Amino acid sequence: MNFKSIPSTQFFEGYCIIRNIEQRTTSKGSQYLDMTLADTDGEIVAKLWDYHESAQFSFSQFDFVKVRGSYVTFNDSQQFRVDKIRKVTPDDDVNIDDYVPSAVLSGEVMLLEIGKIVSSFEDEELKRLVTAVIGKYKDKLIYWPAAKNLHHAVRSGLLMHTLTILRMAYSLCQIYSYVNYDLLCAGIILHDILKIEELDSNESGIGGDYTVKGNLIGHLVMGAIEIDEMGKELGISDETLMLLEHMLISHHGIPEFGAAKYPMFIEAFVLAALDDMDAKLYEISNALENVEAGKFSGKQWALDNRILYNHGRSNEGNITLL
Repeated sequence: MNFKSIPSTQFFEGYCIIRNIEQRTTSKGSQYLDMTLADTDGEIVAKLWDYHESAQFSFSQFDFVKVRGSYVTFNDSQQFRVDKIRKVTPDDDVNIDDYVPSAVLSGEVMLLEIGKIVSSFEDEELKRLVTAVIGKYKDKLIYWPAAKNLHHAVRSGLLMHTLTILRMAYSLCQIYSYVNYDLLCAGIILHDILKIEELDSNESGIGGDYTVKGNLIGHLVMGAIEIDEMGKELGISDETLMLLEHMLISHHGIPEFGAAKYPMFIEAFVLAALDDMDAKLYEISNALENVEAGKFSGKQWALDNRILYNHGRSNEGNITLL
C-alpha cells in the first residue's frame, strides 16, 4: 500500500478504496469491520475494531476513504489495524484516479473523442441513435470498468476498450474501403454499453458483482433490447435497428463465448474480431507487465492457460503516428 508514515510515530495514513467490507461480531459480542483496502499499489486486509455504525459513520464497498492506523502481523500475514477512517471530501483535494487502477486517458477526454467520431457520421440515423444512447449513459460511462476481473477491469476501462477499437476501425477502413465506417463505429460504441447495467460499480470504477439482469440476460441481449426500444422512440428504421442488434448479439463471435448468433455480415465480423483482439492484447500486456525480459509468465487461464514470453523488445519511442 502507498500509505505514508506519520513522522515520529508508528502510524501510517493514506487514501484508498474499500474493495470489500463485512460487519462481523467478535466472540465477546462487539462489532468490527473486516475490510480489504486497495490502491494502485495493491490490497491489504484491514480491521476496524469496536465499530459502532451511525448515519455519519457508515461505510460501503467501493467507498473512497482516508485511513490512519498501523501494520500488524497475524498468522504470518500483514494486516492493517484501522484507528481512524472517514470518507474523502472535496476539501481533501485528491483525485480518485490516483488511487485506483485507471485508464491512461481520463473518461472525460475519451468521451469527448468518441463524441467527435459520432459527429462525423454521414448516416443521420446512426448519428441520432448513438448520440441518444451516449447521452443516456454518459455520466456512468466516464468511470465504468469494462469487466470485473478480465480485460480493461480498471476505472474508465469501458471507454478505453471502446476508443481503442474505434481507432483500430479507422485504420482498417482506410484499407478495406468496402467496410461501412459509420455502421462499424456505431456497433463498436454500442456493443458493450449495457455492461453499465450488467455489472455493479460506482465512481471508484471498480467492478463488483454481476446484477440479477446481468446474470440472467447479459449485456449482449440487454444492449439489443435497449437499442430496439430507443431506436423505435426515435423513429429509426427497422433495417438499421436490425443491423445494429445483430452486431450486438453476435460480437462474442461464437456461441461458446456467449454470442446468440454468429456474425453474418462484414461489419459484424470486424466488430467481433477487433473486440477479441483488443481484449487479448490487453490481457497479454497485463500479464507481462511485471515479467522480466527473457522470462515467462505464469499460466493465463483467460488465454487458454498458455504461458507468455517477454522478449524485452518495445516499440516505445519508435512509432510515428500518422
